[in-house]
Amino acid sequence: MTDHIRLRPTTGDEAQRYIPELARLRITVFRDFPYLYDGDLSYEEKYLRTYVESPDSVIVVALDGERCVGASTAVPLKHETEEFKRPFVAAGYDPDDVFYLGESVLLSQYRGRGLGVRFFEEREAHARKVGDFAIMAFCAVERPEDHPMRPGGYQDLAQFWRNRGYTQHPELRTTYKWRDVGEAEATDKPMVFWLKQSNQ
Repeated sequence: MTDHIRLRPTTGDEAQRYIPELARLRITVFRDFPYLYDGDLSYEEKYLRTYVESPDSVIVVALDGERCVGASTAVPLKHETEEFKRPFVAAGYDPDDVFYLGESVLLSQYRGRGLGVRFFEEREAHARKVGDFAIMAFCAVERPEDHPMRPGGYQDLAQFWRNRGYTQHPELRTTYKWRDVGEAEATDKPMVFWLKQSNQ
């Protein structure tokens, strides 16, 4: 049941108050496979400022009482970094037409309760409120099937995303650099985009 979990869409100054907590949450959640992210608090807080400074962005915060247990981010693609805009421009898309769904993070004990679905619903509703975007998009890291840190029985989220109406677009790819757990240096990670027409 999720009756006691509140989802609060936040923007601007209201979103800013959650940044330190969200930075710690992202480091905790993204340390697991498939991201294996060996995070840094100062970098995370700087990264999250994108979602505070963009006037049409949103951070949907999941609260158990006053404790932040999850969050989901989204922003117009035109306000994202070049790594994320470049594949769309190269493929002939106008970044002004795309609303980019960033990441969703949720502590493991709160998963399987429908909050992931609600994160998508809240972000898509926000996109419809702030603009006339033709496309919703997000990207996901690609890891090889034989990756040594893949847990036994691991199930990716591909079917969950398809159930939300998204389709993988292998022609839209980028790389993003971070340091994996156990790595000495940051390395480029392959990322592939998933798209959905906003009228679906």
